[in-house]
Amino acid sequence: MGDVLAGNNAVWEFESDALVIRYNRSVRGSRLLQALGERRVPHTALSGVELTEGRRGTAVLRAVPRAGADPLIEAAGGQLKETADPYRLVLPEQSRALAESCRDQLAAAVAVDGGPSDEPPGRFLVAAPDVPRAFKAYDGKAFFDGRTVGFRWFWTGASSAKWKAGDQSFPVDELTGVDWRSPERLHGHLRLLRRDSDQPGGPPAPPGEPDQDPAAVVFGLGYGPVHESLPFAAAVLAAIRAVRVKP
Repeated sequence: MGDVLAGNNAVWEFESDALVIRYNRSVRGSRLLQALGERRVPHTALSGVELTEGRRGTAVLRAVPRAGADPLIEAAGGQLKETADPYRLVLPEQSRALAESCRDQLAAAVAVDGGPSDEPPGRFLVAAPDVPRAFKAYDGKAFFDGRTVGFRWFWTGASSAKWKAGDQSFPVDELTGVDWRSPERLHGHLRLLRRDSDQPGGPPAPPGEPDQDPAAVVFGLGYGPVHESLPFAAAVLAAIRAVRVKP
C-alpha cells in the first residue's frame, strides 16, 4: 500500500503485509503510547478495522487486534483507558474521506492475509516490548532480563511475609502466565503465575493477597505506573509463551 496517515496521537504507515504505528512523543494523557514508540503489526495479527465518530470534531480509525496476537493487549486484559489504546488513530473530521479509503484498503489486506479467525494464533504475532526491563512497585523493585524475573523487596513497603521469604527469582520456564491489575484501579499489582501453584488434576490453587505473595508486587500512588508495569508484564508473558511453544 505504501500510504501514510497522520493523526493527532500517532502516524500509521501501511506496508504490504503490516501496519506500522509510530506514536507521537507529545501524546497527551498517555505515557504508555509515548513509551511504546513504534510497533509493527502484521495483518495476520488483526481481525478488522473500524471507523467511528470521535470527540470534539474528530474521527477515530481503529485496527482491531486478533485475540491472542499481541502480548501487550493480552496482559492488559481490557483495562486500558481509551486514550491509551495503541490501536486507535484520532483524526480531524476533515480527514474522514482519507480515513475511509485507508480503512477499506486495510480491511481488504487483512482479509487477504487471513487475519480474521475464530482461533487464536499459537504464538504472539506482535513483538513484545524490549528487554531488559525494570520498574519500582510499592513494596519492591521488579527486574526482567528476558529469562528470569526478579523481585527485590523494599523495607519501607514489603510485608513481613515477603521479608521472611527473601528476594525472589523466577525463571520464565517455571511460569504459566502473569496477572496484571492496573495501578489506576484498586489493588493494582503484578503477580506471576507459577507451575507449582497448580494442583494435580484440578484448577490452580487460589492465590493469597498480593501483598503477602512473594510472587507478586503491589502498586500504589506513583508506583508501578502503566507505562512501566504493563510493558514489563507483556515482555514476561511473551517470554513464557515462547518457552511453551518450543518444539
